[in-house]
Amino acid sequence: MDSRSSQEQRKGAGAGRVTQELHTVLRRTEEDATGSDGGEEDEKEEERSSDEGFMGMTPLLQAHHAMEKMEEFVHKVWEGRWRVIPHDVLPDWLKDNDFLLHGHRPPMPSFRACFKSIFRIHTETGNIWTHLLGCLFFLCLGLMYMFRPNMSFVAPVQEKVVIGMFFLGAILCLSFSWLFHTVYCHSEGVSRVFSKLDYSGIAFLIMGSFVPWLYYSFYCSPQPCFIYLIVVCILGLAAITVSQCDFFATPQYRGVRAGVFVGLGLSGVVPTLHFVISEGLIRATTIGQMGWLLLMAMLYITGACLYAARIPERFFPGKCDIWFHSHQLFHILVVAGAFVHFHGVSNLQEFRYTAGAGCAEDGTL
Repeated sequence: MDSRSSQEQRKGAGAGRVTQELHTVLRRTEEDATGSDGGEEDEKEEERSSDEGFMGMTPLLQAHHAMEKMEEFVHKVWEGRWRVIPHDVLPDWLKDNDFLLHGHRPPMPSFRACFKSIFRIHTETGNIWTHLLGCLFFLCLGLMYMFRPNMSFVAPVQEKVVIGMFFLGAILCLSFSWLFHTVYCHSEGVSRVFSKLDYSGIAFLIMGSFVPWLYYSFYCSPQPCFIYLIVVCILGLAAITVSQCDFFATPQYRGVRAGVFVGLGLSGVVPTLHFVISEGLIRATTIGQMGWLLLMAMLYITGACLYAARIPERFFPGKCDIWFHSHQLFHILVVAGAFVHFHGVSNLQEFRYTAGAGCAEDGTL
C-alpha cells in the first residue's frame, strides 16, 4: 500500500531521465519476467510487514520501486498511451533538429508501439504519411503501367523494364523513408540501420530516374546512353557507400548529405547539354520534354536546400513543430518531383511509340 502511494508521488519525475533509461528498463523487465510468480508473493509479504514509508526504505528497495515505475512507463508506451516530449529531454541520438521544440516521440523499444505511433500526432506524422501515401501512389501507378497492353510500346519488354527501374527506385526510396521515420525512435541501433536505408533509397530514386530518360532521349545513340548510365551507376553506388558511414547521419553533416545527393542529380547536366546540342533547344524542350525535367530538378533542389537550411523552422522556432517544417516540405517536393519526372518520361514514351523504331541520322531521339 505504501508502495502504491510512493509511486503516485513519483509520477511527476522528469521524462528525460525515464526516456534515457528506457532501454535498460526493457532488458530488466525481460529478466524479471522469468521469476515474477514467486517474486510477487515475496514482495507483497515484504510490503505488508513494513510500516515505513518510501523514505525509510533501504537504497536497494528504493531502486527496486523506481524500476517498477519505469517498467510501468514502458508498458504504457507499448500500449500507445505515451505522450510527446520536448526536444531538450530527448536522448542525444534522437536530437536532430533543435528548431523543433515540442511534439517529439520518446524512445519506444517496441516496433508495435512505433507503428501504432503512425496514427498519433507528433513531429514525424507528416514525414511518415507524405511518403507512405506517395509509396502507395507510385506502387499503384507502376502496376497500372506494367499491365498496359504491349501494343502501346515499340519494344514492350525492354521499355517496361526501363520504366520499371524508375518505379522501383521511387518505391524503394519512399518505402525506406516512411519506415525510417516510423521506427527511428525505437533504439539507437535501429535508427542507425534505417537511416542508412533511407539515404540509400534517395540514391536509388536518382539512379532509377536516369534510366528511362537516358533510354528515350538517346534512343538512337545507344553508345553515349550506355556510357552515361555507367557513370550514373558508379556515382550512385559511391553515394550509397558514403551514406553507410555512421557520421553521415549526424546533424552536423546535414549540409553534406544534401550536397551529395544534389551533386548526384546534377551529374545529369552533361547528358542534358549533349541532348540539347544534338537536338536543338526547341526540339529538346518540346519533344524532348526538357521543361518537365528542369521542373523536376528545381523541385528536388528546392527541397534539398530547405532541408539543409532548416527553413522555415529556423525563423519560427517552435511554430512548425508538427506541420510544414523543412523535412516535411522536402518530402512533399520529392513526391512532386518524382511525379513530374514520370509525366515527362511518359511523354517521351508516347513520342517513341508515335515515331516507331526508326531513327534520324543526326539526332539522338
